[in-house]
Amino acid sequence: MYIFEAENICKTFSNHVALDDVTLRISEGSIYGLLGPNGAGKTTMIRIINQITAADSGTLKWRGTPMTREHVNNIGYLPEERGLYKKMKVGEHGMYLAQLKGVHPKIAKEKLQYWFKKFEIIDWWNKRVEELSKGMQQKVQFILTVIHEPELFIFDEPFSGFDPINTEIIKKEILDFKKKGHSIILSTHNMASVEELCDDMLLVNHAKTILQGNVNDIKQSFRENIVEVHFSECNGNLSDILSEDFKIKKVDDINTVEKIQIQMPDHKTPNDVLNMILPYCRVHAFFEVLPTLNEIFIRQVKATSYKSSKASVHE
Repeated sequence: MYIFEAENICKTFSNHVALDDVTLRISEGSIYGLLGPNGAGKTTMIRIINQITAADSGTLKWRGTPMTREHVNNIGYLPEERGLYKKMKVGEHGMYLAQLKGVHPKIAKEKLQYWFKKFEIIDWWNKRVEELSKGMQQKVQFILTVIHEPELFIFDEPFSGFDPINTEIIKKEILDFKKKGHSIILSTHNMASVEELCDDMLLVNHAKTILQGNVNDIKQSFRENIVEVHFSECNGNLSDILSEDFKIKKVDDINTVEKIQIQMPDHKTPNDVLNMILPYCRVHAFFEVLPTLNEIFIRQVKATSYKSSKASVHE
């Protein structure tokens, strides 16, 4: 079941097209990556989902029915541009925003103290926000985003400003929410986090959809028929063993173990390569190499940017 659907969304500001017929569907209990370079249209889509601004055309659905402003209460939004009242005390700030989100004062205090203890910032309850480090302020903002336990979270660059330890803490919390059945939209430039966390993704550039679908399926669709082999004690030259149809690239040497990558012709499979090598070499590791999302992101954004610039010249 889709908890949220945005279909054929278009949005123009003056003469600037922010979104051009973009569709996304968020499955229940999943993490969805909303990706793209700066200015691609991600923030506009997030603002439309939160009904901060309206689309020029297209439809929004919540669990299959037309979305209303009441449904926004079921969304927790952590914006990229953080905003806390710096002169307020941290605990007071938390109580104020939790109650704005409809949490009863007694329950709000219990939940806030639970999260503050979990994130080891309980000692800062009576400190002013401006006394907190940037990392601590980010923890507070994360807590205030999740305090009312909405059905859908939107995290825009949630790891910005965190050290590796705190990044892992936030990742764990995001995965825990997924396990509990919450749905998450994750907008980030950190492609490694997308590979690690996301089930599905949408890549936009120049307001248009470039790539969309299951993360693993997308990576498979960009496979280049490359395997990596770690081997030693080779009785023969691999170039002679494999033939000229195979392109061999040396990756590294570690002591007596050599690492190479082999690009196979289309009619060959990884098993074919392994069967050809095994009689001659001692194989320590063998696996198919898939492009990273970061490589796919850069390749597709460059390609679409080039097409867009050519179109502008011809116009």
